[in-house]
Amino acid sequence: MDFVSLAGFCLTWAGYTVFARKKAKTAWCLASSMQWYRVEWMLRMLERDMRMPDAAILSNLERVIGFFASTSILILAGLVTALSANSAAVEVLSSLPFAETTTVEQFEIKVMVLIVIYIFAFFNFTWSLRQYSFANVLLGAAPAVDEEEVTPEERRRYAISAAKVIDQAGHSYNYGLRSFYFSMAVMGWFVHPVLFVFGYLAVIWVLYMREFRSRTLQVILAAEGRSLDQVRDK
Repeated sequence: MDFVSLAGFCLTWAGYTVFARKKAKTAWCLASSMQWYRVEWMLRMLERDMRMPDAAILSNLERVIGFFASTSILILAGLVTALSANSAAVEVLSSLPFAETTTVEQFEIKVMVLIVIYIFAFFNFTWSLRQYSFANVLLGAAPAVDEEEVTPEERRRYAISAAKVIDQAGHSYNYGLRSFYFSMAVMGWFVHPVLFVFGYLAVIWVLYMREFRSRTLQVILAAEGRSLDQVRDK
């Protein structure tokens, strides 16, 4: 049951990632709607002479991601510490009602799975931070409002490229957040593999509802007169 549930966990996580990327090309979701607004943001940024508000927005985004990156390191430290107290942890788990009997080796494997997940999250958060730093450079190098030699087409191309860098940073941040969500499902694995399965299926449902069917998405689309039923322009 442990190996079957773990295999299902990996397939479900990878499958949802592929599904979400493909569905985002044919239907509105939080990621695709934000990309539209990022392009509009960069286009308006090129029309402003003072761009301090744009730099402040990027700094706020970096601050949030930096918090999650630091949290990942702290969690990893706690998980490594848990490996040194494996016997005591197994005794505590065995005393839980409906908990499956767990050996020290099984406990260590489950902790190692969590360690891998948070390492993956940390790399995604730090890559997101680096991409936001690239976006800051693009913001600083953006053509000024009074540069007449820059054509409207060149300005639009620059805005779309800058928005794409921010979009890629957002994707990396999203992958890191999903790692946190799926790590919550792994917690159920310490009690019973069936609870583990229910856990990651629940995570998939929550992610889908928030990304594709949430009230927040409806409000974001309504701001520009769109709806969930409209198909995105590829």
